Amino acid sequence: MGLLSENYETQSLLKKGKLRWNQKLSKCPFIAVLFGILLLAFIYIIYHVLIRNGPESKETPKAVERTFIVDYERNEFLKDGQVFRYVSGSLHYFRVPKPYWKDRIKKMKAAGLNAVSTYVEWSSHEPYPGVYNFEDDADLEYFLKLVQDEGMYLLLRPGPYISAERDFGGFPFWLLNVVPKNGLRTNDPSYKYYIVKWFDILMPKIVPFLYGNGGNIIMVQVENEYGFYYACDHQYMIWLRDLYKSYIKSKALLYTTDMAGYSYFKCGSVAEVYATVDFGPWGNIVNESLKFLKESQNGGPLVNSEYYTGWASYWGKPLDITSSDTYLSAMKDMLQLNASFNIFLFYGGTNFGFTAGAVKKSNQNYTPSVTSYDFNALLNEAGDPTEKYFKVKKLLEETNFAVSNDISPVPAPKGDYGILKMQQLVSIFEKVTQRIKPIESDVPLGFEIMGINSGFVMYETTLTNVQKFVKAPVNLTIGKIRDQATIFLDQVQVNIIPRKYENLPVSLNINSTVQKLSILIENQGRINLGNDIEDRKGIFEPVTLGNHVLGPWKMIAYPLNETSWLSTIKPHKHAVLPAFYKTTFTLPDNLSKPLDTYLDPTGWKKGVAFVNGINIGRYWPSVGPQITLYVPALFLIPYPGENSIIMLELEGVPKNLSISLVDKPNLNGKVNPIF
Repeated sequence: MGLLSENYETQSLLKKGKLRWNQKLSKCPFIAVLFGILLLAFIYIIYHVLIRNGPESKETPKAVERTFIVDYERNEFLKDGQVFRYVSGSLHYFRVPKPYWKDRIKKMKAAGLNAVSTYVEWSSHEPYPGVYNFEDDADLEYFLKLVQDEGMYLLLRPGPYISAERDFGGFPFWLLNVVPKNGLRTNDPSYKYYIVKWFDILMPKIVPFLYGNGGNIIMVQVENEYGFYYACDHQYMIWLRDLYKSYIKSKALLYTTDMAGYSYFKCGSVAEVYATVDFGPWGNIVNESLKFLKESQNGGPLVNSEYYTGWASYWGKPLDITSSDTYLSAMKDMLQLNASFNIFLFYGGTNFGFTAGAVKKSNQNYTPSVTSYDFNALLNEAGDPTEKYFKVKKLLEETNFAVSNDISPVPAPKGDYGILKMQQLVSIFEKVTQRIKPIESDVPLGFEIMGINSGFVMYETTLTNVQKFVKAPVNLTIGKIRDQATIFLDQVQVNIIPRKYENLPVSLNINSTVQKLSILIENQGRINLGNDIEDRKGIFEPVTLGNHVLGPWKMIAYPLNETSWLSTIKPHKHAVLPAFYKTTFTLPDNLSKPLDTYLDPTGWKKGVAFVNGINIGRYWPSVGPQITLYVPALFLIPYPGENSIIMLELEGVPKNLSISLVDKPNLNGKVNPIF
């Protein structure tokens, strides 16, 4: 009863208080109105803050959808509903040391570009089946983030075939072991199986960077110039399109790139994917090509996906140079037509190691690419702006693209480190150079079947008395040579047979004292373009000496992926070619940091060079046009550290055994047209 009494007392007090308030409010209507307003405001706040937007609310504010699409009626790109045009530049991350990426991207933005275009090279990321690499120069996500941080958009070209003057067009070499003949770039089930596996790894890294997901990738290319390939497999292109769609959805625009022409578009374009063309500044081609593009798909924006600054360079072929004035002339035409275009290449870079490709067009000989990928681009191989760079920048500024004056017209200083004398180290015939266990077989085997991607393989056989019992001279015939064969009898060089002379007999003087026939096969780069990309390396057919089929064979591989083991080898006094040579040096003590430089092997014939264990590429000054090899500063060890240079020379050395590290490149030397 006590609690109940207290409750009655409380209610009585409340009634008396309420009565007093009512009497006061009746005497002062202004206070009553104000009280009512405050009460309504309090109720509104309680509802919207604590109830409607509380933890149990199912309603969330809608984010603004980011879109990049084609407006076929206005013939424009629309980015978030607004008309958009891009001028991009090609920069291939896999041709540039990672610490230099940011510098190259900044120089692109400073010139007025608003986008970057790059391929994705499958072989860089999956060099062996199921072995993935996204570190160092293969750190794709870091590259994408750098472009995004600079406020630039990105056009991504994941292939899976990219061409790009790279070995095997960017395919990993092991595909030749798992895909049947003529199965590449077709609807072949095994080929598609490995693409699906690769995309399962690649695409999750790309999807967060798509424009619709808050990233900067506005366009993603399907395949690459498929209209130039003989297969013309529409079912493959439809399948590949749908595979892309399953990842990209509507978060970026899918597109294709082909040369302008009915036959190219017939095979290279695919429904529901925007088609673009590519062409250079040569001839009166702009209006014709862009008109073809417009008519082929009933409108849409005009796009040149590869506007060539020059062309790739090949051993034994004159250097291709496109003048700035020629380049700007066609560029002005495209700007006046309101076209979007990609400068190919804004920066070319270098085919370090054995990554350069090769070409073989119909009725023409196989021709390998040089190490440099300078491409007569706007930035030269060392990343310095060229005359073409500043003229393009001026034109873009006049066309109201945003430029900056942060880039100096003065090239960065280069190192002239003088003459160095090489010391012969060891012959390739010495057992100590065999880093991989030799393979023995009754018949010669190709590189790929032995799991060898690059470098060299020595094919050796011991001649029997029956094989030597021939009347000298006798013909040696090698049915297929991929790509150059150097013939030795008891380690003495007797002939060199390039690929174009395969299956042609060469005369040898064989006598009873000869014990061993050795054939060194050099892989000079797999074909990257056209109908012959299934370019296996090595010897594949029986080798005959007179009427005798030779064998069994011992095959010794020298892929030369690294050379650190050479540091433990003591120099041999008599090292027959092919042989390794070495020198060491320190940089000047007055340098605060190393400078880019160029290795000049003038006087040497042909080989491969390594700086501090890094394969900087093939040299071939006796054939040209490239003479010097680019050595980035970050490959060098600052003073007082010791640097090393190792060269594998195949054919001949100068008497003084000297090389130079110079401050100027020479990519346009004398040409010996051996191909």
